[in-house]
Amino acid sequence: MLLVCFLQFIIDGMLGKLTRWLRMLGHDVTYYQGVDDKELILLAESEKRILLTRDRDLYQQAIRRGLDSFFVDLVSDACKLAVLARRFGFSLVFNFSVSRCPKCNGELESVSKAAVLDKLHEGTVSSYDNFWLCVVCGQVYWQGAHWKQIMLVLDEANRLLGLL
Repeated sequence: MLLVCFLQFIIDGMLGKLTRWLRMLGHDVTYYQGVDDKELILLAESEKRILLTRDRDLYQQAIRRGLDSFFVDLVSDACKLAVLARRFGFSLVFNFSVSRCPKCNGELESVSKAAVLDKLHEGTVSSYDNFWLCVVCGQVYWQGAHWKQIMLVLDEANRLLGLL
């Protein structure tokens, strides 16, 4: 059985899409592009974060240093999420009340349509009523046309999780 827990990850530049998925699921994820392996390891140690990487050398260095780390070598988003959920014991259920901003990792807060009206296109205003705002970067979110694809990936990840 999986527990509801939120983890702190540090992710290298090769896993940007996974960064967004984990943030949407409520995890605190720092993401670095263009940072050398040594610095990434030092950041993971000092911030006590789990290192996720596609770089085998970085992964091996992290293991030698005793860091909690995971080598991500899977292709599909659903497979990555299922394997990580199994390994680290987290849920694959989306919930806006705990979700973080996929862009900047900030917390999201529910806001009225009126509060974000100036940031929305006319079609969005007429089609949706529920909105969330990142308290850090100001990005607005809603359950738009892309929502069906998000749920399909999470459903597939949960199906795969049941097979692991």
